[in-house]
Amino acid sequence: MEKSPTLKRDLGFLLLVFYGLGNILGAGIYVLVGKVAGIAGYYAPFAFVISAFVAYFTALSYAELSARFPYSAGEALYVQKGFNNKNLTIAAGLIVCMSAIVSAATISHGFIGYLQVYIDIPDTIGIILITLLLGVIASRGITQAVGVAAALTVLEIIGLLIIVVSGTEVFSQTANFTHELNQNFSPGIVLTVFAGAFVAFYAFLGFEDMVNVAEEVKNPTTLMPKAILFALLVATIFYFLIAMIAVMAVEPTKLAESKAPLALVYTTLTNNDPAVITLISLFAVINGALIQIIMVSRLLYGMSKNEWIPSFFSDINKTTNTPVKATLFSTAAVLTAALLFPILTLAKFTSLFVLILFIVVNAALLKIKQQTPHVAGVKSYSKWIPIIGIITSSSLVLMEIIS
Repeated sequence: MEKSPTLKRDLGFLLLVFYGLGNILGAGIYVLVGKVAGIAGYYAPFAFVISAFVAYFTALSYAELSARFPYSAGEALYVQKGFNNKNLTIAAGLIVCMSAIVSAATISHGFIGYLQVYIDIPDTIGIILITLLLGVIASRGITQAVGVAAALTVLEIIGLLIIVVSGTEVFSQTANFTHELNQNFSPGIVLTVFAGAFVAFYAFLGFEDMVNVAEEVKNPTTLMPKAILFALLVATIFYFLIAMIAVMAVEPTKLAESKAPLALVYTTLTNNDPAVITLISLFAVINGALIQIIMVSRLLYGMSKNEWIPSFFSDINKTTNTPVKATLFSTAAVLTAALLFPILTLAKFTSLFVLILFIVVNAALLKIKQQTPHVAGVKSYSKWIPIIGIITSSSLVLMEIIS
């Protein structure tokens, strides 16, 4: 009997970090910094800090879970191990799929915003063309697909460094920044900043997607936790710096109106044509969508392999060693969502889905730690880590409802 093809363990630490960073950095800062500024105003940098704080504790939970269970199906597998409830497991997996699909759709809108700086192309046509292209790339082998994502991630980082270097003068004007904070302070500012943090939270999504390529990582028990935490740290530093430069360079309400916010920031800072930063932004934004499509296909593959969804999704193509059918389904779902909803709605839905998921995953880790407190070779964090993860994620959802 012919042996079925399997996923290949080709990913090392560097490619894994770039895979995570590409997903985290793309849409978050390149697209949504303007939207966050429109909500939180000059307090936008602190909205990103609050979001980072919420993400950090859950990232620690994911780090431990990915080391305990280094397999595809990520969150669905963790929920199954914690609660042993098939219906809850399937629900968790589908929430992950929905959030990633909606996230990729959000990114597709962001891509069109930057593309229209160059070409007057209708939104619909642009979204269709770019989504189909990404589906083709994601169908290739994991090394090729993630290799493309890693190269694009390098471009993303270069683009952010250009903004940071261009905005260095801003950091010598902290007195002006403090003045703007004081001028815009009001009793209701806390709720406003948390409303901004709810949208900004979208910018930190991506670390959780890394666990879904665990079966393609060379030494997942060791490398996955390190890569998750390192990617989140780098993203947090960039986000605070870029958000501060953005709101100091461009009035927040004007920044919120821009479909290509970093291009606007660059032009304001340097008086130069934004051609280079716009081109980088195009690649940076679309990188996140590529990684989301890869992630959804691997999650569907993992769930199908565990017989939680139809076997159709676990078929591996013998030529590419990738789940091509699952990838095609993911691509079609992203395209549908992108054509149906505006960008801010998509971003808010993504944040809501993922925060609910984080609550469930942290609860699953608590149950798992009660059953098996320690596993040889796996770093085990205090039970307070998932407890704080539940509290912070729930608080952000509650603040969004109140605001």
